[in-house]
Amino acid sequence: MKNDIIVGLDIGSSAIKLVIAQKKFDFNEEKIHVIGAVSHPSSGIGKNGVVNSIEDAVSSLSACLEKAERLVGIPISSVFLSFNHSKIRYERVKGVAIISKNDGEIDQSDIDRAIDSAKSFPVPNNYEIFKTFPVKYNIDNNEDVKDPIGMRGIRLEVEVLVSMVLSSQMNNLVKVVQRVGLGIDDVSFPSITMAELFLTSKEIELGVAVVDIGATTTSLAVYEDGVLIHFNTLPIGSEYITADIALGLKCPITLAEKIKLEFGDSDSNSPNIKEDIDISSLLKEERIEDENNIVSRKYLSEIIEARVEEIFKLVDEEFKKVNRSKILPVGVFLSGGGSLLKNISKTAKKTLSLPVAFLEPKYIKIEVDKANRPDFLTALSLAVYGCYSSFDHRGNNIIKDNFKDLFSKAQNLFKKIMPK
Repeated sequence: MKNDIIVGLDIGSSAIKLVIAQKKFDFNEEKIHVIGAVSHPSSGIGKNGVVNSIEDAVSSLSACLEKAERLVGIPISSVFLSFNHSKIRYERVKGVAIISKNDGEIDQSDIDRAIDSAKSFPVPNNYEIFKTFPVKYNIDNNEDVKDPIGMRGIRLEVEVLVSMVLSSQMNNLVKVVQRVGLGIDDVSFPSITMAELFLTSKEIELGVAVVDIGATTTSLAVYEDGVLIHFNTLPIGSEYITADIALGLKCPITLAEKIKLEFGDSDSNSPNIKEDIDISSLLKEERIEDENNIVSRKYLSEIIEARVEEIFKLVDEEFKKVNRSKILPVGVFLSGGGSLLKNISKTAKKTLSLPVAFLEPKYIKIEVDKANRPDFLTALSLAVYGCYSSFDHRGNNIIKDNFKDLFSKAQNLFKKIMPK
C-alpha cells in the first residue's frame, strides 16, 4: 500500500495543507482516490511565501506530517511540493533549432534544443531558470503550430514562457521539507497545476484564467488556444483584508480574522447589509473586555470590498499585459482560502467585467470532503498530478487530453538543490 500513496504539500504563510491520494486498480483501470486531507497552522513562513525561520517552519511541518501519518496509518516518505513566491519572475523568449534528421521529421530532441536555445538570455542575479512552458511553434514560417512532433521542416522556432525563481528561497523551502525526513518528487506553481488538472480542454482552448487567493499572495495563470500564455504571483492576499478590518474596527488581528470569517461580505450592497452585528461571543472567545460589542455590517463590508476590489484590479493589470483584460471568453475561476469570502465572486465579476466561478476538481473520486474545499485545491492538485505521473498510459483516461508533460522531471535548479 505504501507505494500507492501520493502526497501533495502546500506550505502557506498561514497554514500547511497536505492531501493524501491513493492509486487503485479497479476493473482493469487505474484510478485515483483521495483518502486524507489535513492542515496545521504554519509558522516560519512570512509574507509573500518567504521562509523566515527554518526551525519554526520545520516544527509546523512536523506537526502536520504527524497528523497525516496518523490518518493513513503508514509513514509518508515523499511529497509533491507547491512553490508560490511573489518574487517569481518570467520571461517570454524565442529559441531556434535546425531539424536534425535527414528527412526533416521533428522529434522531441529538436524541441528540447529549441527550448534550450531560448534559455540563453541573461538571467537576473540570484535567480535561476526553473520551468519552461512552450507557447507556440513556428516551422519554416508556418506559424502557430501547436504540436510539431512528426511534422517535417528545416527550421523549428519556439516561443517559450520561462519561469525563474530566487535560488535562496527555493533552497530554504526544500531544506524545510528535507529536515522532516521527506523526499521531494517535484515542485510546481499552484495556479498552473490547478488549471491543467481541473479545467476542461475546451475552457483552456477558448481562454480562461485561474486566480488563487492565498493568505499573503494571489497567483494567477492565463490560458488561451490550449496553452499557458501568462502567469504571475502578486504580493497581496486575504490577510490584507484582515489587517484592514483590524485597523478599521480598532481591534486585535485575531479578532479581526474571526469577524471576517463569520460576518465578512465583499458586497457592500448585499441584502440585510444595514443590520448591525453582535460580536459579543467573539469578544468572549478572545477574552477581550469591550463594551462596544456592536459592529456596523455596512461599514465592515465597505472595508472588505475596498481591498477585494484592489486585489482584482491588480489581477486585471496582469490580464492587460497579455491583452486579455475583459476578453477571456470562459472567464475566471477562483480558488484558495481567500475565495471563501462571501460574495467575492460578485465583486470579482464587477471589477473584472468577466464571468466568475469557483474552481472544482473533476475526474477524481474524493472520499474526504475537506479536500474539495477551495483552500485545499493546491495540495489536492499536487497529489492528483503525482498519481497521474506514476501511471502508465492506461491511466490517461483519468485526466484530460490537454494534460501533457505539465511538469518535466526535475530541471536544472531542482537537480542542484537536491542532495546527491
